[in-house]
Amino acid sequence: MKILIFLHGTLIMHKNAEGKNREERVIQALNNDESVHDYSSYIPVDNAVRKLKAWKRQGAEILYLSSHQTGEDVEKDKLVLKKYGFPRGHIFYRRKEEIYKDIAERLVPDILIEDDCESIGGEKEMTITFVKLEIKKRIKSIVVKEFGGIDHLPDEISKLKSIN
Repeated sequence: MKILIFLHGTLIMHKNAEGKNREERVIQALNNDESVHDYSSYIPVDNAVRKLKAWKRQGAEILYLSSHQTGEDVEKDKLVLKKYGFPRGHIFYRRKEEIYKDIAERLVPDILIEDDCESIGGEKEMTITFVKLEIKKRIKSIVVKEFGGIDHLPDEISKLKSIN
């Protein structure tokens, strides 16, 4: 099972969000908190590492989707993932004129997990919104609250497909 999961706001967050509740984290992002653009200092959202490791142990292929558009910034994502022990997986990012849906359509993951983009405009900023209908039918989309984490998702990957 191939799982494409968004990084920023879904799996990792700015360091000043630590110890804050979800609503406070969103407000920090909306207010452009100083740590929002310090990508190398990002931290996991709650227990994201544990959850992904559980899925990986069950055979899931974990793929990451970055909001960055340069290799230099993606290197910062790689360092954060390594620092906190996230499972290995390729990081995809938009290049040139690409938008997120182009990556999802190219990869056609079994499952796409992303946040609701509350702090940047909502649904119109999400990946799944613009995926072609014939491809969208093949992808199980799971939308979580921005900065709310993935802890509430099932540990068993077989149960992910049945989430409403």
